[in-house]
Amino acid sequence: MTSVIQQSSRPTGGNRVSAGTASDVKTFIAAALLTFAAGMLVLIGYIMAGGFGGFLGIIGAVWSVFWWKGVHGKVFPRDLPGKSMAGLAVTAAILLGLAYAMS
Repeated sequence: MTSVIQQSSRPTGGNRVSAGTASDVKTFIAAALLTFAAGMLVLIGYIMAGGFGGFLGIIGAVWSVFWWKGVHGKVFPRDLPGKSMAGLAVTAAILLGLAYAMS
């Protein structure tokens, strides 16, 4: 019997998935802000129209994630522009203020 030995090739460099620590932190913050903003959409819908409004908020949150993906090519791209991060932070703050004012 002939035995075949296969050697797995391991990458010999750094992590090829990450673009660096700053990029990873921006991606984490974007994930947190997207989740927060989606939750605010659901909360605002629920405050405005009860259960049906919450359902519409879920639809709006899903649509927002698909829109974000269409703009950037991925939901969490490797190099997220600072302008997009600022826009997302401002949008999340406005939604928080709106939910606070409505409650």
